[in-house]
Formats: sequence, structure tokens, C-alpha cells
Amino acid sequence: MATYKELLARKQELDAEIEEARRAEAQAALATVRETVAAFGFTPDDIFGTRRKARAASNGAPRFRHPDTGETWGGRGPRPRWLKGKDPEQFRVSE
Repeated sequence: MATYKELLARKQELDAEIEEARRAEAQAALATVRETVAAFGFTPDDIFGTRRKARAASNGAPRFRHPDTGETWGGRGPRPRWLKGKDPEQFRVSE
């Protein structure tokens, strides 16, 4: 039966072999991809697709306002203390 140190040494050898095989296969795959891209004239958008358009950013306008202090909340993030346990609709800012 192999000792712990012997097994660790074999593991390191196998890890090195695995990494070398991965590099070799990755290089071969990359060469194939490059040949295919060149042969068909693919663009990065053809390969990776186009980026989705970002959602329209919120204009940051407050949706809720505290009647006494004038504090506002846009409806995102944690609910402010002055709104906890209350119906937010009664504090909605009319547009």
C-alpha cells in the first residue's frame, strides 16, 4: 500500500499532466476556432451575440414623500423608517 507522501507525489504529477493536456487541447481548439472564423468571416457579434441594451435608468424621481419632514423615497432599496408598518400609497407623490 502506498504511503501518504507517495500518494501526494503522484497527485502532483497527475495535476501537472492534466494541466499540460488541458493546455494542448485548448491550443488545438483555439486553432480550429481561428480557422473557422477566418474561413467564414465571422464577426465578434456573430460569435458572441450583441449586447443587450441596458434598461432605461430610473430618473431618480421620488415616488413617496413624508408630509412632515419632506423626506423622499424612490421605491428602491430598504423601506425608510417613516414608512415601516404604514401603507406607502398614502405617501405617494402625485405626478
